[in-house]
Amino acid sequence: MSAAAPAPDIASNAASRPSLIDSDVHPALPHRKALYPYLAQEWRDFLDTFGALTHGVYAGRGAYPRFTPETARRDAWPPNGQPPGSDLAFLREQHLDAHNIHRAILLPIVNANNPRNTDLSTAMCAATNDWQVDAFTSREPRLKASIHICAEDAEGAVAEIERRAERSDFAQVQLGSRSLEPIGRKRYWPIFAAAERHDLPIGFHIGGPSAFAPTPGGWPDYYVEDHHVLIHSAQAQLASMILEGIFEMFPRLRIVIIEAGFAWVPSFTWRLDAHWRKMRAETPRCVHPPSHYIRRNVWFTTQPSEEPERKGDLRRLFEWIGFDRMMFATDYPHWDFDDPDRALPMRLSPEERQMIFHDNARAFYAHLD
Repeated sequence: MSAAAPAPDIASNAASRPSLIDSDVHPALPHRKALYPYLAQEWRDFLDTFGALTHGVYAGRGAYPRFTPETARRDAWPPNGQPPGSDLAFLREQHLDAHNIHRAILLPIVNANNPRNTDLSTAMCAATNDWQVDAFTSREPRLKASIHICAEDAEGAVAEIERRAERSDFAQVQLGSRSLEPIGRKRYWPIFAAAERHDLPIGFHIGGPSAFAPTPGGWPDYYVEDHHVLIHSAQAQLASMILEGIFEMFPRLRIVIIEAGFAWVPSFTWRLDAHWRKMRAETPRCVHPPSHYIRRNVWFTTQPSEEPERKGDLRRLFEWIGFDRMMFATDYPHWDFDDPDRALPMRLSPEERQMIFHDNARAFYAHLD
């Protein structure tokens, strides 16, 4: 038996890594009223009078320690004292320049997508998109925005996609993994149709505006529980899209599951294929085995990267999912940020490294030229 390969070397990783496309960077509002310049006066008055109508167990406040401080790395606060991710100059210095970022995809989490008042939510999502352009993409060509939409207002969401689709500032449509109903339901189909029509991929980021408890047993006691079960919503949404026939009706649709890990993908696929073979008469719009659609229509981001005890197991995961289906992400500036020179502790060929860090995302997203 040959000797085991030495552990990956961080310095050699950095030297051999291609310029990076980061699939998950979170911009933040510098202050509570940063969207006001992009909102009609009626909505500014509404927010001043009633607030943003946060719909959830946390009632508009961050629960310790999840949002303390700002879900961020402690070194990510810019010199001006504003929230991490809000200052473009500091984002350039600490992230884009420091890690040789060629392109970075922005995914705002700014409490705009709120199902309690869908008219307000649609207006705030549009304002978020205007803000992304003004504050980031128009000033930094390495940054590309996501089209923020209110999924519960399909008509408004489609109008927003139509408004932004041809703009080179936007690389994808953004959805959360927690919606009011399973995302494969008919009420959401116009969103998928619009995305496919404009050849825009959809990024499903964990979390979302739903106020339902994240577990069937209710709200968890601890942050570690809440943080972990977020991946369950991604699994549920993927199953919903497959079984409701989304990928059969919209075969050119591209989906990326963001920040949900990926170790669950093989067992999820095996189990769903087995169930489909036994109960396929129940889901006539799912014509092929679920694995067919996962391999054709679905991508995954690497953050948070799984960390098995045996490093060879990580490579086997990539081999099963496909090196061409994995896109690197950092989750900057959040506390569980993955440093591109330290993440993925396994040996990669130059071709594999090029795919994960650059080429897969380059082919997946829109308007990266």
